[in-house]
Amino acid sequence: MYSNEKKINKLFFYWLNISLILVFFIIIVGGLTRLTNSGLSITEWELFKGLLPPLNIDSWEYYFNQYKQIPQYKILYPSMSLEEFKIIFFWEYFHRIIARLIGLFFLIPLIYFHITKKIEKKYIKLSYVIAILILVQGVIGWFMVKSGLINDVTVSHYRLSIHLSFAVIIISSIFWLIINKKSNTMVKFFKFSKKNIPFLVFILLIFFQIIVGAFVSGLDAGQIYQSWPLMGNNYFPDDLSLKKLNTIFDFNNHSLVQFYHRNLAYLITFYSLFICLYIYMGRMVYLYRPLKILIFFLLLQVILGIFTLISGVNIYLASMHQITSIILVFSALNLYYLRAK
Repeated sequence: MYSNEKKINKLFFYWLNISLILVFFIIIVGGLTRLTNSGLSITEWELFKGLLPPLNIDSWEYYFNQYKQIPQYKILYPSMSLEEFKIIFFWEYFHRIIARLIGLFFLIPLIYFHITKKIEKKYIKLSYVIAILILVQGVIGWFMVKSGLINDVTVSHYRLSIHLSFAVIIISSIFWLIINKKSNTMVKFFKFSKKNIPFLVFILLIFFQIIVGAFVSGLDAGQIYQSWPLMGNNYFPDDLSLKKLNTIFDFNNHSLVQFYHRNLAYLITFYSLFICLYIYMGRMVYLYRPLKILIFFLLLQVILGIFTLISGVNIYLASMHQITSIILVFSALNLYYLRAK
């Protein structure tokens, strides 16, 4: 009996890790889908159909003709050939297939683990929360795509940021559950105390930076100023006027959004120095190693951000920049967990 319980708990842990890998992979594919402007290539939600790609010329023509009806094709790519369309189609197609796979892979085993009653309820409860978030994420994905089908040539950067935010919350929740399960604990994330606040603030700053990064991606704001450390000839964007108060909240302004993204990076970097001092002055020896890991990925992320910008938003560097942001989130969560438990 005990052996069976141990086996199921082991399966539960493996299931969480594979789920984490799948979500991490879809974030990478989603980023590349955005970078290649492929997200609007399939103009229908296709919740239950579309499991197989087009298998004959008639099917391809059908999808291509649907794409020809939207502004992105008419304004940006009116000379696109069918062969070129196939490239952007497959990016979006794989993105949707992986999304379906994640939904099924997470939900079906979760029901099994629930029925066996061998997994502690505290882990099952959080797993169900994650399952709900995954289902909601599917709806948000279509909500995002719809924003680019009628009046715009791309998706709304606001909806894109919501889509990415949910992805980060989902993968962070799975990671949090994994490190708790590994240590056989269940540390509450929102555990407010004097010792935890500095670490929670750090995670919040990274999360805000990811949101602003989604704005930059959605607006293609990285194409405006491709110089560093100055934006053009100045610290402030040359084309930006802040005479009116409401201008500072204009998140449709490409230059301003890039300016905020840069300066949030500076703020996070300086705040990390405060975290270092806080940990070393407090002689929290058990946090030294995870702190070094976090600082390494933070510096790597900053370097990738700079080179992504000055390279003219090279697709490989931009993808690495996004990948490292998720690893940075993991590093910050791990540091906070070790402090909070």
